[in-house]
Amino acid sequence: MASVSPAAAAAAVSGPHHSRLLLPSSPRRFPRYRPRPRARLRLAACHADTLLSSSSSPSEARAPPAPAVGPSAESATDCFVDWLRASGLPGGKVDIRERPVPCLREGKDLPLRYVAAGDDLQAGDVAFEVPMSLVVTLERVLGDESVAELLTNNKLSELACLALYLMYEKKQGKDSFWYPYIKELDRHRGRGQLAVESPLLWTESELDYLNGSPLKDEVIARDEAIRREYNELDTLWFMAGSLFQQYPFDIPTEAFPFEIFKQAFVAVQSCVVHLQKVSLARRFALVPLGPPLLTYKSNCKAMLTADGNSVRLVVDRPYKAGEPVIVWCGPQTNSRLVLNYGFVDEDNPFDRISIEASLNTEDPQYQEKRMVAQRNGKLAIQNFNLFVGKEKQTVAEMLPYLRLGYISDPDEMQFILSSEGDTCPVSPCTERAVLDQLVGYLESRLAGYPTTLDQDEAMLADGSLEPKKEVATRLVRLEKKMLHACLQAANEFINDLPDHTVSPCPAPYAPELK
Repeated sequence: MASVSPAAAAAAVSGPHHSRLLLPSSPRRFPRYRPRPRARLRLAACHADTLLSSSSSPSEARAPPAPAVGPSAESATDCFVDWLRASGLPGGKVDIRERPVPCLREGKDLPLRYVAAGDDLQAGDVAFEVPMSLVVTLERVLGDESVAELLTNNKLSELACLALYLMYEKKQGKDSFWYPYIKELDRHRGRGQLAVESPLLWTESELDYLNGSPLKDEVIARDEAIRREYNELDTLWFMAGSLFQQYPFDIPTEAFPFEIFKQAFVAVQSCVVHLQKVSLARRFALVPLGPPLLTYKSNCKAMLTADGNSVRLVVDRPYKAGEPVIVWCGPQTNSRLVLNYGFVDEDNPFDRISIEASLNTEDPQYQEKRMVAQRNGKLAIQNFNLFVGKEKQTVAEMLPYLRLGYISDPDEMQFILSSEGDTCPVSPCTERAVLDQLVGYLESRLAGYPTTLDQDEAMLADGSLEPKKEVATRLVRLEKKMLHACLQAANEFINDLPDHTVSPCPAPYAPELK
């Protein structure tokens, strides 16, 4: 977090097993004793839709501990909530509520759950606190921080290790301590707050919604990276023998097909929390009450933070009872939000698209131009980030780099090398050539989308798009808006030239844009 895979694999992703992201429980179970953490507080049994509301009366506070609901209960809310309570979750100020999702699988989609304010909250309130005994980290999975560091610095990501751990735990069925939490993750199936899965789990035809967007290539690259990690899973099995002695099953690549591993990987990717100021083995964590139950927002400042032996959430704004609790999703672009969580944030201040410019390696003066670029803080292959509202600044930043590629006179190049700063000559001829190249690139990139910006606006206004296409359309619409604004800025620069009709200068070694 795809092409992504062959048609048969794509069909497998969208087939009946797709609702079960962490591998169906094996009919062969190997019971083993797993002591459950003792509850820290005396808590009264709560309503199925309420999680440890802070409004408990004194008599409720003195009630005996709530018994754990057995996994045989069909209500996953009851199972999950009572598991949290019985496992030591302290009282908090939030509820778990449900919202309907679009019917995508013939009525088989159950409502998704989310964490909401149980009472009115003020900025600075602790909404909830989850003990580390209920948090899944590599420290818990591997039991050895040095092994965790070796694995994650070598060939396997934290996500792959966490996904494999939950897959083996799910094979234990109801014998697993994590059974209620895994059922909750399965219910969400890696879907974010818009009930859409990561494009990593879309079919090939669904990926066509992203035609023209750089995200489609990112999906393909991420899919290949997940496959490489899958091929290295057996390394984890042999290196972390102390962990896997608990699991009398086959080695990973024999126990789990790739498509099942990818589904588990994407599910973990959608809910993992990146903790700050903790050891490497605790850096990536799966936190009950964290995502996907929490709602992500780009302009929020609240974060899940490690505090001693717990992970807590301090809210950054007031809430009315019943409002979804939101947290910061980090400085991620909308394409990354779609890839990881399946949603677009229209008010994302971190959204951007990149324009890659590279000096021509066949240019006889390539080395000299590379030195000049480095002296001015640029690389031979340089990415220029295009932010909303800052398109003109981006064009102005690109012009000196592009001018460098149009220099052909060796004496002129030597003069630039002997000077300091940005000394590329500026002439109407060169400037028109550079801007024409940029305009042509932007027009070509916009033409790569199968729909226009106006058509995207009309489809979204109609309100009848199925969820995946709606998310894709929102993403490409925002990309096109940035490209159109950049194109307008480049044309404004052309209009400011002293002579609009000047003939462009020839550029046999012009920089490449992509």
